[in-house]
Formats: sequence, C-alpha cells, structure tokens
Amino acid sequence: MKYFFMLPAFLLLHSLSSAQQREPYSFTLQEAITFALDSNYTALNARRDIAKAIKQKWETTASGLPQISADIAYQNNLKQPVTLIPGEIAGGDPGTFVPVTFGTEQNASATATLNQLIFDGSYLVGLQAARAFLDFSENAAEKTNLEVRKGVINAYGSVLLSEELIAIFEKNKTTLEKNLYETRKIYENGLTEEESVEQLEVTLLDVETQLNNAQRSASIARQMFNVALGIDVSAKVVFEDSLDQLAKEYTQLGFLDRTLNVEENVDYKIAYNLTEQRSLELKLEKSKALPRITAFLNYGTMANSDDFTFFDNDQRWFQSSILGVNMNIPIFSSGMRAARTQRAKIALDQAETQLEQTIQTVRLEVNSAKSNYQFAIENYENAKKNLALAERIEGKNQVKFTEGLSTSFDLRQAQTQLYTAQQQYFQAMLEVVNTKANLETLLNTPQLKSLE
Repeated sequence: MKYFFMLPAFLLLHSLSSAQQREPYSFTLQEAITFALDSNYTALNARRDIAKAIKQKWETTASGLPQISADIAYQNNLKQPVTLIPGEIAGGDPGTFVPVTFGTEQNASATATLNQLIFDGSYLVGLQAARAFLDFSENAAEKTNLEVRKGVINAYGSVLLSEELIAIFEKNKTTLEKNLYETRKIYENGLTEEESVEQLEVTLLDVETQLNNAQRSASIARQMFNVALGIDVSAKVVFEDSLDQLAKEYTQLGFLDRTLNVEENVDYKIAYNLTEQRSLELKLEKSKALPRITAFLNYGTMANSDDFTFFDNDQRWFQSSILGVNMNIPIFSSGMRAARTQRAKIALDQAETQLEQTIQTVRLEVNSAKSNYQFAIENYENAKKNLALAERIEGKNQVKFTEGLSTSFDLRQAQTQLYTAQQQYFQAMLEVVNTKANLETLLNTPQLKSLE
C-alpha cells in the first residue's frame, strides 16, 4: 500500500521535472552574452588551453626541482657464465686451463637516486617561456571571448531582424489580400481593368515569396544563435529585447570619441607574445653555449644467493652510496650553435616587424570601424525618415487607387517602394548594433578576460 500511494507522487514529480526541462530559455542580449562566455564551445576550449598552459608551466618548473627515482632488479642466472683460469693456479699442469664459475646463481638489488639540476641556462629560459606561453593562452582566450561576444550580438540581432521581417511581410500580405479581394469585386462589376487585378496578384506573390524566405531564414538564424550559445540547436529560446530597443541603445555618437590604446587591443597582445617567444628562442640558443651542471646522490643495497632467500632474516645485504657532480661543457660544434643563434635572431626581427605591422593595421581597422559605425547611425536615421515618407506615399496611392484616381501600376510602385524601405529600415537597425559591436571588439571594450 505504501508503494501504491508513492507512485502518483513520483509520477507528479517526474511530470514537473519534464515540464521544467522543456521550459524554453529566455535571454536579454546581455544575458545571452554572459551565458555564451560560459557555455560556448570555443570559449570552453579556450579556458582548457589556459589550464593546459598552467600545467605546462609547472611541468617546466618541476624539471629543475629534485627528482627521485628507484630501481629494483632481480636476476636468476639459469646458466652462469664460465671463466677459464690457468691450471697452475688450481694446482694443475702449466699451459692448461680450469673452468671456474664466479658469483651466485641469484642476485637482487634496490637502488634509489636523487638528481638535482644545479645550473642550466636552457632551464631558466624554459621558465620564462612557460610564463610567456601562459600569457599567450590567456590573450588567445580573451580574443575568443571578444569574438564570441560579437558573434552572439550578430546572431541575436539576426533573429530579431528575421522576426521583424516576418511580422511586416505578414502585415503586408494581409493588406494586399484585402486590396486584391476588393479590386476583384470591382473588376467583376466592370468598373476597373483586369490589369489592376494582375498587378496586385504579382505584388502578392512577391510578398508571399519573401515571407516564406524570411520564415526559413528565421529558423536558421535561431539555430545559429543556439550554436553560438552552446545549447542544442532545437532548444526553444525567448528573446526579450527588441531590434528597435537595441538600435536605440547602441546608437551612441559619443562612443566615436573613444581613443585607441593599442596595447589593449588583443591582436596587439598576441603579436607581442610572438616577439616574446622569438626573443626567448634567441636566449635559448645562446644558453646552449653555457655549461650544464647536475648533482646526484645514490644509495643502493644488493644481495646474492644460490637460492631465493632474499626475504629470509639471515640474508646478508650489502649497501653502497655515491655522491657525484656532473658538468657538461659545450666546446666546439662546427658553427652549428652560431647558425641556430643567427636563425633565431632573424626570426626575432621578423616578429618585431609583424608587431609594427599589427600596430598600424589595428589603427586602420579602428578608424575604419568608427567610420562604418558613424555611417550606420546616419543610415539608420535616414532609413527611419525614408520609411515614414514611403508609408505616406503608399497611403496616398491607396486612397487614389480606391477612388480611381491612379492606376494599379502606380500603387504597385508605391507598395514596392514601401516594402524596400521597411527592409532597409530593419537592416539599418541591425547594422548599428553590429558595427558598434565590431568597434567594441577592436577597442577591447569591455575587456573580457577568461572566466575561471
């Protein structure tokens, strides 16, 4: 009976859990960016690259710290080697030899060795290189986060644009269907020409085609947005911001006054990392001409027996220990080290040239992005005015056509002009959002360090 009463409660909890799982995501644009920085596939791997770099840094550091190793060996001489000694030693005739076997059939030994690096120029360079690689991984992750942010903004705006287009195409379709119905009735009563009906049919077909295309585009845009966030492509998402709201929020002429600090640009940081890497490679080649000094401490024990008695209490073990220092001094390499050093110096010169090129390229890209952003704002304002004008022109032509003062061709032209103005207006809003996002990426605003 207890299980009988527990079953409905279990089914209720299961149904509530399933309903919660099916509940759609809901994001403002800023919430979507925050979510993507944590869950985007590329951002996840960028953080893992940082984790790998941290482990690599410790791996390099540990190579210069004390290293302890142990060696345990057991030998069973199934056939012991035979040595021939002169016969007279054993009381035999001179010129003869006596076979003798030395040692025991079984041997066991255990040895522990402590190794310590005392000086190695390449080790010191390796520590610097590990730190530089970690810096590079962090900068690469920052660049990834900036690109993820820009991608989410573009994807979010694309979804809103497609939804706006669907809404306006559906509205236009409803208006055209009404116009076509009324015009057909007028034509059937002989008060207008058949061409008027045909003109409206052509316009309606165009709008239906654009509507179908907008619906397909909206589906793809939503899937692209889900991929950008790192969620299932079929997941349902509610978009809380509107395109008009984002366009107003992103229209900030004062942002054009932002000055560029090249050292904050992530592409500059990565190019600078390359020069650091090449500089360290040059140091590494130079360090190979320095001596390498290591020390070791060895302690071991060995036992011998004709039988396997190594675990017996009376088994004798003989200890040994060695303390030593090794120095390896490079003397002559037939010019190989000099050639490698010169090659590393040339690579450093190339990296420095690339860094200067990056500085100039970044400045150009920022100036271009500012110009594009200003144009997008101006174009948005013009598109807003053009849309208002096109709506008035289309409304006047609707009245004239209804009263028989203009032809269906004039009405079709006004409608086509209106539909074009509508699309340009929504596209202009999206361009404002996207161009500002691109400018923010170049200025590294906001700075998006890796989220740990």
